[in-house]
Amino acid sequence: MNRRRLWAIIKKEFIQIRRDRPSLAIAFLMPVFMILLFGYAVNTNVNNMPMAVLDYDQSQAGRLLAEQFVATGYFTDVAHPDNYREALTLLAGNKVKTVLVIPQGYERSLKRGDQATVQFLVDGSDPLFARTAFQTAGILGVVESQAMLATAAADAGRPLPPGPGVNVEVRALYNPGLESLKFNVPGLIGLIMQNITVMLTAFALVRERERGTLEQLMVTPIRGSELMLGKLAPYVLIAFVDIAISLAIGTLWFHVPIRGSIALLLGLSLVFLLFALGIGMLISTVTKTQLQAMQATILVILPSILLSGFVFPRSSMPPFLQYLGDIIPLTYFLDILRGIMLKGTGLTELWPDVAAMTLFGVFVVTMASLKFRKRVE
Repeated sequence: MNRRRLWAIIKKEFIQIRRDRPSLAIAFLMPVFMILLFGYAVNTNVNNMPMAVLDYDQSQAGRLLAEQFVATGYFTDVAHPDNYREALTLLAGNKVKTVLVIPQGYERSLKRGDQATVQFLVDGSDPLFARTAFQTAGILGVVESQAMLATAAADAGRPLPPGPGVNVEVRALYNPGLESLKFNVPGLIGLIMQNITVMLTAFALVRERERGTLEQLMVTPIRGSELMLGKLAPYVLIAFVDIAISLAIGTLWFHVPIRGSIALLLGLSLVFLLFALGIGMLISTVTKTQLQAMQATILVILPSILLSGFVFPRSSMPPFLQYLGDIIPLTYFLDILRGIMLKGTGLTELWPDVAAMTLFGVFVVTMASLKFRKRVE
């Protein structure tokens, strides 16, 4: 082996790497980005679950019970609905994950020494949340009962008597069996659709540029907007067929129901696909090679998996990562998919997610159009 020739090749390779500054930056920044992202986002501990308190009793004992739930750290009191229907609307719209229902006469039952039953509704569409809520509510009911009986015994000056105390009746809605498959399949549909559309369009312009055909298109009378729409149209059709296939497999093979409007689901899916294609087109306009396009695609897909709520609960993440998840359209599309498929929710409950997804989607598509037009001109 000739050392001089070997050193020449090594030196040449370092020069090539130095000239490819985007890839060099990604090579050094990617480990930092990934370790921080995975370190904070990959968290299976469930806490800060948004909880609504429907207190028909309006008593000191009822408020104390709600405070005990919040004190566990697993629940956050975020809403106080006026009636049962409003509480169910909050659950269906994904505004809360649990509802504590305190019946009228709760405090009076405790003072009489009778068993006081409260209802605890849990959104079963997310089994990870639901299981934690089930266990915590059951344990809290036992602990609260013992504390109340101990207080009563101390006041009466006698040993701790047996007694019924507080009974927490836990009920899971939308997915009573807490089947993980019903939670995962809608999420997989959204994630797969995003990844396919972003990757397909991310290479569209780059491939034209590397083959030299983009310059040939530039000298034709075709306008930039016409070229962009013409390149996107086939991918829109392909992606829409893909989502129809995915929904069919999810419902027919995995038996995940679609309890809501199929027309609404397909319509909102088409809106999301247009925005995902815009992300891919934006990547295609800011990268020069297919390698750079692939690297940029990974930088988009990876945060989407971790920060959108696809697997890990967003409420357990640091606030900064939750804010980052708020600017990812997939975050809202997953709520839409799971809401329509598992809960049967309509546009009335989903409009905040639809509005947010549309807002960020329009921004991305506009940026991609402006960048594309400038590149073509």
